[in-house]
Amino acid sequence: MRNNILRSIFCLFLLGTCLQMSATPVDQLLERIDKGASKKFKIEVKNSAQKDIDFFELDQKGNKVVVRANSWVNAAVGINWYLKHYAGIHLTWNQMKATLPATLPKVTKKERHETNLQLRYDFNYCTFSYSMPFWDWSRWEQEIDWMALHGVNLPLAIVGEECVWRNMLLKLGYSEEEIGQFIAGPAFLAWWEMNNLEGWGGPLPLSWYQRQEDLQKKILKRMREYGMFPVLPGYCGMVPHDAKEKLGLNVADAGLWNGFQRPANLLPTDPRFKEIATLYYQELTKLFGTSKYYSMDPFHESSDDSAIDYAAAGKAMMDAMKAVRKDAIWVIQGWTENPRPEMVDPMNNGDLLVLDLFSECRPMFGIPSIWKRVDGYKQHDWLFCMLENFGANVGLHGRMDQLLNNFSLARQQHGKHLKGIGFTMEGSMNNPVMFELMSELPWRQTIPTKEQWTKEYIKARYGLHDTQDQALLAEIEKVWDILIHSIYNCPAGNNQQGPHESIFCGRPTLNNFQASSWSKMKNYYDPDATLEAARHMVSIADKLKGNNNFEYDLVDICRQAIADQARVQYLQTIADYNAFRRKAFLKDSKRFLDLLLLQDELLATRSEFKVGRWIKEARNAGNTTAEKDLYEWNARVQITTWGNRYCADTGGLRDYAHKEWSGLLKDFYYKRWKSYFDALDRQLTIGTQPQPDMLGGGENANKTASELFAMALPQDIKLDYYAMEEPWTLAHNAYPAQPEGDCVEMAKRVIKILSK
Repeated sequence: MRNNILRSIFCLFLLGTCLQMSATPVDQLLERIDKGASKKFKIEVKNSAQKDIDFFELDQKGNKVVVRANSWVNAAVGINWYLKHYAGIHLTWNQMKATLPATLPKVTKKERHETNLQLRYDFNYCTFSYSMPFWDWSRWEQEIDWMALHGVNLPLAIVGEECVWRNMLLKLGYSEEEIGQFIAGPAFLAWWEMNNLEGWGGPLPLSWYQRQEDLQKKILKRMREYGMFPVLPGYCGMVPHDAKEKLGLNVADAGLWNGFQRPANLLPTDPRFKEIATLYYQELTKLFGTSKYYSMDPFHESSDDSAIDYAAAGKAMMDAMKAVRKDAIWVIQGWTENPRPEMVDPMNNGDLLVLDLFSECRPMFGIPSIWKRVDGYKQHDWLFCMLENFGANVGLHGRMDQLLNNFSLARQQHGKHLKGIGFTMEGSMNNPVMFELMSELPWRQTIPTKEQWTKEYIKARYGLHDTQDQALLAEIEKVWDILIHSIYNCPAGNNQQGPHESIFCGRPTLNNFQASSWSKMKNYYDPDATLEAARHMVSIADKLKGNNNFEYDLVDICRQAIADQARVQYLQTIADYNAFRRKAFLKDSKRFLDLLLLQDELLATRSEFKVGRWIKEARNAGNTTAEKDLYEWNARVQITTWGNRYCADTGGLRDYAHKEWSGLLKDFYYKRWKSYFDALDRQLTIGTQPQPDMLGGGENANKTASELFAMALPQDIKLDYYAMEEPWTLAHNAYPAQPEGDCVEMAKRVIKILSK
């Protein structure tokens, strides 16, 4: 009897294993969304009648929704389309699971969508450091599912590139210590991979290499199961800056990047170029296999160097890649001076795929912009990409009209070599509305207006229907009508990099505007618009309490309202100081600081806006206390000083990756602002009391008229901010990662305070 029971259990186990192995990638995706969901769909993958056309169809067979497509990814797009437009379910970063109805809404008429934009790319190098340096397989699995649902079939796959380099450098004679001085730490690997810096944030523990190798193998396995084409990192001639002395190589010194030592560029004329490139690809292939696509961005953000023959360099890199796989395609970012015409003009069509990185704002492909290239990319294929976010900054932002207009022009006027689209954000997991819009554009026959499209988005986002409470639907529509005509519609001519930066996050001065030195920020919407949108959200919050997507947006929109009103409050506070109104200054500066702490408390209600979540991911990546401390330091430095004192004070990257996150606001940004306002108050206090110079002439008696005039102007304060900032980067105090408090009640309190 006991043997029969064991036999039965074993048979059930084998049956379950076989069923799991036979399930399609889309069936498995559905099961991760909602257990049992795969039984409600019938997935059919068949070849497209036209080789250059991708498609998906929605149909009905009995009680099952049928999704037909010519690939697993396109089938996943069909699933996502159905869930949004039929079932009112929106899956995105803040919500990748859902409870599907017991009986799904029927597809009453077969619906078909086609596109000739067959390549859909994902990721910027920076995304791997600003958003996901510490992700584990569980988090990566969710992201790959998000990619499939949104049509991505060409993902950049550079996790574990450092493993390839370590193996290669060991064979070239570098020691572990020397390698540690070359390869950057986890939160800065992207800029090492783009030839911008060496060693910062390291050295990496040996356990990190094994962790990343194992993780990349899982990532690639899942991507390939979906039928995606992972873009692997190619070899573009980068070598350690001491390679001339160490290996006797002919190199071009790349100098400094924002104060950091850059790696050198191995000259293509060096007889060992082919040998080193071959060694690199051997190690890459040994670990992660080959690919049809390889990413290389040589000479990234660097001035032209007369020592480099760019045409020869391009040929050497292309030849090395083609030696691995004859049909391989070089994927290169269209950014600032790259790709240099002299490097790529001699290449054949089909050998190069250019990512027009910032198509919604500064396109290079041929339409008017400050980066316009008259002939576009000439004979080369390219992708229309949306950058959207820089530095993973937190903030509502979008260029809806520009995105729709530029995409339309790209298809109509510059579509000869247009092969697809791309998500090229520096930071992920923000502004889902913009990524949803971008992901749908290839599949729509006509380009919708932002008003038409947003009405559909609202229903999917919050699971609303026309037959529901009309007053509720009307209020939601008011919210989004305000947003898409203000903060989500950054106009042409405004070239700012990503969202309007929060006043809380910049080092204080008498003329604070942008937080980071690269933002190019310019006002383009009324700050009262986001406050009005927040009021409408709060007015219906009780009716939608528990709706995860609504509560995420409620906090995000209220957060934006606080940040925008705080900027107004700051200007009033500085006006008080300039007017020598000390009582008003004390009152208004206190209100500003209170708003900062209010922001911290609001954001604590959602885990997505907590520094504790970021730090927890970092510490979880380590095995020992020393490793955990190193990774936490990486995490803390990147979002604050970015580098050492020189970098923070002079290099230009300080606060580039600033975050409006709970914990960071009250413990980091608050300290800077409180110190600054206290210093200004001391100036006001000193100004009301007689000074020695006033009583007896003193040194000021001999000053020139211009010097006396300058002294009469309001004086700014110079504080040693780095001395305040560095201790936080070195600390290991714990921050909670889970939500704290009721976001609906907190949002009500926010509106009450902002309305005073």
